[in-house]
Amino acid sequence: MALTAAASAREILTRLHDLMAKRLPVQSKLNAVVNIIGEALHSEVCSIYLLREGALELFATRGLAQEAVHVTKLGLGEGLVGTIAAHVETLNLDEATSHPNFVHNPETGEERFHSFAGVPIIRRERAVGVLAVQHVEPRKYADIEIEALQTVAMVLSELIANAELIDATGGASTRLQPTAAGTVRGFRLVEGMARGVAVFHQPRIVIEHTVAEDTEAERHRVYAAFDKMREQIDRMTSQAEFGSGGEHEEILATYKMFAYDEGWSRRINEAIDSGLTAEAAIERVQQRTRQRMREIDDPLLRDRMHDLEDLSNRLLRIVSGQLGTAAQLGLRHDSILIARNLGPAELLEYDRRRLKGVVLEEGSLTAHVTIVARAMGIPVLGRARSVRREVAEGDLLLLDVSEESLFVRPSLAMEEAFEAKLALSQKRQAALAQLTNVAPVTRDGHRVTVMVNAGLRDDVAALDLTGADGIGLFRTEFQFLVSATLPQREAQRRLYRDVLEAAGDRPVIFRTVDIGGDKALPYLNHDEDGEEENPAMGWRALRLALDRDGLMKAQARALIEAAAGRTLNVMFPMVSEPWEFDQARALFEAQHAWLAARGRKLPNEIRYGAMLEVPALAEVLDMLLPKLQFLSIGTNDLTQFLFAADRAHPKLALRYDWLSPAILRFLKRVSDEARAAGVPVAVCGEMGGRPLEAMALIGLGIDRLSITPAAVGPIKAMVGSLDRGAVMEVMTQMLAHPEAPLRAALTDWAIAQGVELD
Repeated sequence: MALTAAASAREILTRLHDLMAKRLPVQSKLNAVVNIIGEALHSEVCSIYLLREGALELFATRGLAQEAVHVTKLGLGEGLVGTIAAHVETLNLDEATSHPNFVHNPETGEERFHSFAGVPIIRRERAVGVLAVQHVEPRKYADIEIEALQTVAMVLSELIANAELIDATGGASTRLQPTAAGTVRGFRLVEGMARGVAVFHQPRIVIEHTVAEDTEAERHRVYAAFDKMREQIDRMTSQAEFGSGGEHEEILATYKMFAYDEGWSRRINEAIDSGLTAEAAIERVQQRTRQRMREIDDPLLRDRMHDLEDLSNRLLRIVSGQLGTAAQLGLRHDSILIARNLGPAELLEYDRRRLKGVVLEEGSLTAHVTIVARAMGIPVLGRARSVRREVAEGDLLLLDVSEESLFVRPSLAMEEAFEAKLALSQKRQAALAQLTNVAPVTRDGHRVTVMVNAGLRDDVAALDLTGADGIGLFRTEFQFLVSATLPQREAQRRLYRDVLEAAGDRPVIFRTVDIGGDKALPYLNHDEDGEEENPAMGWRALRLALDRDGLMKAQARALIEAAAGRTLNVMFPMVSEPWEFDQARALFEAQHAWLAARGRKLPNEIRYGAMLEVPALAEVLDMLLPKLQFLSIGTNDLTQFLFAADRAHPKLALRYDWLSPAILRFLKRVSDEARAAGVPVAVCGEMGGRPLEAMALIGLGIDRLSITPAAVGPIKAMVGSLDRGAVMEVMTQMLAHPEAPLRAALTDWAIAQGVELD
């Protein structure tokens, strides 16, 4: 099947292009296509299968029985053709029957053919059909032959689209296949429901023209794009703000290696030689990269191939002139954002009026973007691995994070069910909004303090919207995470002052910066010992701040100056031992003295607190409590440390239960000891924002909660329906003699008592 000079790949492409420009019926065009390819490749069989109503239908063939056209159909994953489409992969077999998915279709008369090669016809990363060739003689096809088929399939995709056999979203058109509804599963990151059209953070480049008119002109475009891309990579590598040492340098070094890889540029040039445009040539090589990624078992090598794909996307954007993210291009409709992953700064670039939800291929509960999205009230579904395969730009999407589902191109019935659930949710939210000016008081008259967690200047508005008692946790690291460089002291001071002024007479507790570990900053040098195996338990939070005391001194001075004439509440994160608290407080006191000596205005009072997240601190509370004005329990980290269970790991979700007797007994011991010492104790974290868990905390004697703004209404409703004395009594009984499971027992008790848990 060697290609002759007269039947070069370029000639094939040109003949196909000319054919599809003619005014012929679609079927006539497809019949001519298989003949052109079959003749040029000296193929005994050439067949085109297109996706229609969920099945791959034989649409045209040279060599198989003509009676099988529009009769032979294979489901996705069925037979060799179905396997190619389902996995978007190439098959090359010297004996077709040797493949475990082989299916014999007697009506085609294919039993006399042994060798088989097939490639997917791809449109916007989805298989919309299959191009296959077969021969009587059993033999594997040469790489050059497979590459010729893949090139033809790429152009065939465009030609089929231009003939309106597939629609603009990349799925089959209504004339071939109705755009089917589907569901993408994921992992709950930020609860909520949303409706909107699909928008890709990095919009896909749609290649409209695949056949080159001028090969040398296309080559020049690629050379120019390579030069520009290499300049970008060199600039990124040399930027001083990245600092020195660390994982980011390794990533950039890999990018630079690929950017200057002659083999990669040579393969693109070879694709241009075959008659492709610059964009099509890059995409052609990228498709082969994706195929290789599926075949690689080594995770390190697979990551490197992902790096090359990312770089290919960059090159494709440059050569096509389609630069910028969806945020920079602007959202025109209510939208649900699709991305592999996001940084917090990237999320903040989007118009909040239009951005209704986010779906990530990756993501975790502790990722920076998750924390920011939760603060913004934007629902997020993570680990949606198949989202790019299932969703096309502009698809209508319904996001229900509580169901861990994204509904794609929903049917009318699905929309109606979703809207009914959303209406109930909104009705519930409206009812909760009536509690804004209602104090959280239990039925037996006990006042519970309900505060909110925040991290952005705009978050302070939640105080008035929810009627919360104050900000129980202001995450100062958000300013560091969304900045490309270390925030200057004056910028920090302005932020802290604005927050205090907006809060008025309501208290704000500032947690000193919690960065490092899994919240690595590109401008902060990493630990010389290299990458941490357990970043959540590593060089982070107070440990990092005490080591890099210049960073903490600047923050201390900014906080003290911002709180002039007010009360400053400062909380140190991840305290492991009392001496760490002592050292951090001494640093603040030294900055206070420095400012006082220079006649600066100072806070009326500085109140110092600690976060109990490291279980070891509970064993030395008797040494620490006399030094504290308040104690906050960070249940997110504390629970995973107690259970040795990563809370972001889906397989460990059932082991991460806040209503475990072990957790509740631990919290009760800490609460009792703090109360005996006269130190107010609060819970900061997701646990306090869930009605059943918050009820249990009140039953332990903890009556100060700091939670997300969205949770304030439900918690107020629960508190107003609760008898504190009764729940304290039942908690004492249940912890003395735990039932299994405790969650079920507490739920039954709450329902019987009429406690609001919805």
